[in-house]
Amino acid sequence: MRKELPQQLLRELLKNSKRSDRELSRILRVSQPTVTRARNRLEKNGTVQDYTITPDFTKMGFELLVITFAKVRPEILLSEKAEKAREFIAEFPNTIFASVGAGIGMNAANIAFYKNFTEYHKRVNRIRTDMKDLVEDVQSFVVPLGQETFKRFSLTHLADVAI
Repeated sequence: MRKELPQQLLRELLKNSKRSDRELSRILRVSQPTVTRARNRLEKNGTVQDYTITPDFTKMGFELLVITFAKVRPEILLSEKAEKAREFIAEFPNTIFASVGAGIGMNAANIAFYKNFTEYHKRVNRIRTDMKDLVEDVQSFVVPLGQETFKRFSLTHLADVAI
């Protein structure tokens, strides 16, 4: 198998993960079994974690994309406190990403979609009340969906990034 095949396959899957291994084999100029083995390897080693779509979030009923930043106490990194945070986040299926990090005086971030401002406001209030023993401050950046967009949200853009 060519050394660059996994990266080429990953780029093609980012562009369109619906394509069959047969179609991908024609594009990559290798056999279909070679593509299947390479895809299986990418899945097994965790490089490919999901096959999904990028919908029009407004047509799903979402009005807001919100990036919420929090300043959490250092003890959140202790296993029992981290588990409490994971359980809290798991209650919200509209959260698409949550992690510790660093910047703008904050050390945690959460990205979520909301149907309206009231839903978002209730969530922030729950963070402030239910997680008050771990969260010192909460700030958000609210993006109203359906407004001026400079680049649409899609992971397909990553297909053009050098790996």
